[in-house]
Amino acid sequence: MIDQLLEPWQFAFMQNAFLAIIIVGITSGIIGTFVVLRGVGFLGDALAHAIFPGLAISFITGGNIIVGAVIAAIIVSLLIGALSQHQRVTNDTAIGVLFVGAFALGIALMTSQTAFQRDLTSFLFGSILGVTRENLVTITVVSAMLLAVLYYFRREITTISFDRTFAAATGLHIWRYDQLFLILLALTIVAGLQIVGNVLILAMLITPAATARLLTDRLWLMAALSAMIGAFSGIVGLYVSWYQGIASGSAVVLTATVVFFLAYLFAPNTGIITPRARRALHHPNPEHHDPVDASSMLHKP
Repeated sequence: MIDQLLEPWQFAFMQNAFLAIIIVGITSGIIGTFVVLRGVGFLGDALAHAIFPGLAISFITGGNIIVGAVIAAIIVSLLIGALSQHQRVTNDTAIGVLFVGAFALGIALMTSQTAFQRDLTSFLFGSILGVTRENLVTITVVSAMLLAVLYYFRREITTISFDRTFAAATGLHIWRYDQLFLILLALTIVAGLQIVGNVLILAMLITPAATARLLTDRLWLMAALSAMIGAFSGIVGLYVSWYQGIASGSAVVLTATVVFFLAYLFAPNTGIITPRARRALHHPNPEHHDPVDASSMLHKP
């Protein structure tokens, strides 16, 4: 058993993959907490596709794809905020327009190249086993920076996530902090691009956080649980990929999905099965009435 656990770690590319998925799992789990609480899962999906032109341009020019994705993420985030300021353009509309427009531009740029197929597949579905030390350093730096910014502005972002009316009443500049959150979300997506790909990164943002939401009502405990679930799903997913020979990104996401359904069914207080089982154990006969309780009710005024 121990030998099976240690076997993948004997290879440098698997060491990089494990470290990368742990970092991305923690980061996306924490940021995903606010995505779930704000109910903006569609925004995460839109940003994941809208930064595609940055990837394409970097690929064509031979630049660093992470840098290209970061630049595209910031531009798209600012454009969403700017377009949604128009009285006839809602936030969802702005996201939808930029989502398809930017993604189509990225596809157009990529397909203009003669040898795009392999790289396009890698961008869409990830290539975690191809993570290099340089990639790992970039992912670590980006993740550390965005988590530091989130911690520094935690009160403002938390207030806006829970009660925007109260936030406005206290004088918080909602648009400014919305833009900051968009950029943090976009950078989280960029950090996870090579790990699980453009298509599956949304699952790493939503699923661990949704699982943690079933387990607690406390914000920062939810964020901590989400980070642990994200990292755990990444580690288990890589082991499944290694021994079963399936795509790494898919294995990671499927593991996170299984954990979500386990929590959905068996969470101590909110699970579908657990509370019913607890009630059945305490009251095996549903028609049985506790005489003490009945007596106390009779004496109530």
